[in-house]
Amino acid sequence: MKISGWGNFEAQEARVTAPKDEAALSAALSKGQAIARGNGRSYGDSAISKRNTVSMLGFNKMIGFDPETGILEAEAGVLLSDVIDSFLPRGWFPLVTPGTRLITLGGAIASDVHGKNHHVDGSFRASVEWIDLVGADGALVRCSRDADPELFHYTIGGMGLTGIILRCAIRLRPVRSGWIRQITHAAKDLKAAMTCFEDNLDRPYSVAWIDCAAKGERLGRSLVMLGDHANPGELPARYHTDPLNVPKRTKRTFPFHLPNFVLNPFSVRAFNYLYYWKGALTPKDRIVDWDSYFFPLDAIRHWNKLYGKRGFLQFQCALPLDKAEAGLTKILEATAETGQASFLCVLKRFGPGAGPMSFPMEGYTLAMDFPNTEATGDLLPRLDAITLEHSGRFYLTKDARLPASIAHQSDPRMEEFATWRRARGLDQFASSQSERLIL
Repeated sequence: MKISGWGNFEAQEARVTAPKDEAALSAALSKGQAIARGNGRSYGDSAISKRNTVSMLGFNKMIGFDPETGILEAEAGVLLSDVIDSFLPRGWFPLVTPGTRLITLGGAIASDVHGKNHHVDGSFRASVEWIDLVGADGALVRCSRDADPELFHYTIGGMGLTGIILRCAIRLRPVRSGWIRQITHAAKDLKAAMTCFEDNLDRPYSVAWIDCAAKGERLGRSLVMLGDHANPGELPARYHTDPLNVPKRTKRTFPFHLPNFVLNPFSVRAFNYLYYWKGALTPKDRIVDWDSYFFPLDAIRHWNKLYGKRGFLQFQCALPLDKAEAGLTKILEATAETGQASFLCVLKRFGPGAGPMSFPMEGYTLAMDFPNTEATGDLLPRLDAITLEHSGRFYLTKDARLPASIAHQSDPRMEEFATWRRARGLDQFASSQSERLIL
């Protein structure tokens, strides 16, 4: 069947198996090269093997929960949304969440996803207690910080290339309500936005949407949204008696692939202008539900169709703290200059990095979506070069087109990872991305 990543970029003909138990999973691995696939939310080709893509959605059971420690044991195909739906009413929430809740726990581990609280809590690895992996020989091994720690740390952020994640234990955080106190700052330019981040490092959550169509003195103007879990007493009176029960948002479905001509520099510029001023004029301090704050795009099913049948590409880099402002300025200038502005331009502050293959480094990360056009194809290599010039690296979960030379130049750890994989006999686990990037 033909499958692609969330970006709908270059669908590939692949053999897909969907085992429902461990015996069937071992049988699938006996057929040779394989890669696990969760809910298909990585943007590129990291969860595609033309020879043997193994869907893990059949392994979707929660096994046990300890209310004393907040530790949940679950199979790798459990969705983050299922965890929230099951445990938020009991007063528990994931320690780290990315921009969508529609990912599997196995995918969250393989990507070592990060959220709006990396500067405080780190990436998803901070919540992982242990992992059960199925190796190339079908044997099951449990790894943790104490048991085979090298395998454990390479698996978190290893893009599925260390084995098939079957089960895991993750730690949840206690919360007193399902609501977030959000404070929005309208920053006039990039420097003001970064100053806002630096002045609020004690805030649990922070993220900025950038108007990347803005130029000159307005370059990088942003809406910086700070957040923390609201206490029941901060909520409107009608929610005081049941602060963990949040009304579900109305979900809409994007029904068709948008014609390519709709997305153009004029429509994107108009959207960004209106979105910035709408946010700037909204009350600065307000209470919002957890779903709206953490997962705004999940309110629109199939939002990736917005970019048309040709799909889209996401550029996401991390830049070290001492070079972030200069690098971000150049990236935003290059983007605005070409007119290839993005609807979705998101800036986050990273704390110290951890893990031998995890993406974050202390500094800033910028993510931008672009329609798959010739102009985008011309722009992205320029952004790659700026990233390299400022000692940055790229997020493999969002990658669909990086050349191996650029990827290895930006992150020398890749060669070490490839050498380690060969030494451990893990070559059987391979994706279209790992072959493209020579991992």
